Amino acid sequence: PTSGSSTRSIGNCPFSQRLFMILWLKGVVFNVTTVDLKRKPADLHNLAPGTHPPFLTFNGDVKTDVNKIEEFLEETLAPEKYPKLAAKHRESNTAGIDIFSKFSAYIKNTKQQNNAALERGLTRALKKLDDYLNNPLPEEIDANTCGDEDKRSRRKFLDGDELTLADCNLLPKLHVVKVRQLYLQVAPQVYIHKLPFCCFKSHTTSFILFYFILFYFILFYFILFF
Repeated sequence: PTSGSSTRSIGNCPFSQRLFMILWLKGVVFNVTTVDLKRKPADLHNLAPGTHPPFLTFNGDVKTDVNKIEEFLEETLAPEKYPKLAAKHRESNTAGIDIFSKFSAYIKNTKQQNNAALERGLTRALKKLDDYLNNPLPEEIDANTCGDEDKRSRRKFLDGDELTLADCNLLPKLHVVKVRQLYLQVAPQVYIHKLPFCCFKSHTTSFILFYFILFYFILFYFILFF
């Protein structure tokens, strides 16, 4: 992965973090080598010219697309030895899929007149994710339940009570959104109340992001001391 301000620290690349989560959940022991993109080693230019980490090499084949890497890991690290991480529900894979791009557009915008429209777009994307987390999955629906509160989902993660590839894709991006928003401290008040892990209506969203932050700190501890 790319390095942080120190060449020994892990940067904030959500694509590298996505692969970290997959390998961790698969139970694979792996080494991490950080790359300072300002001083990229010469052998990386030859290995995958014109690309940035993360990438995967296997039997001479180089994969640079993170989606292809995920597919390869899921197919290669398969049961019985490794757990299956694919989501059961197709909708879980696309939940929150546009949050990162809409947040990036808002952050990078330099035209004041576009702020309101970009803010509304991001708010809608966050609300859509919140709605998906609040709505019960088919297996959660009980024909005998009654009352609005009983109809809310009680699952911990996107696709149920276990982390899946869908979470590995979304959580690092939500983490970047959260950290970036706290760093800038310039987002409108309505924006702050909409960001995950702040005042989101869904306790599930906060729960998911908490577990990701905990997971990332544990991973960083093992990398440093083991």
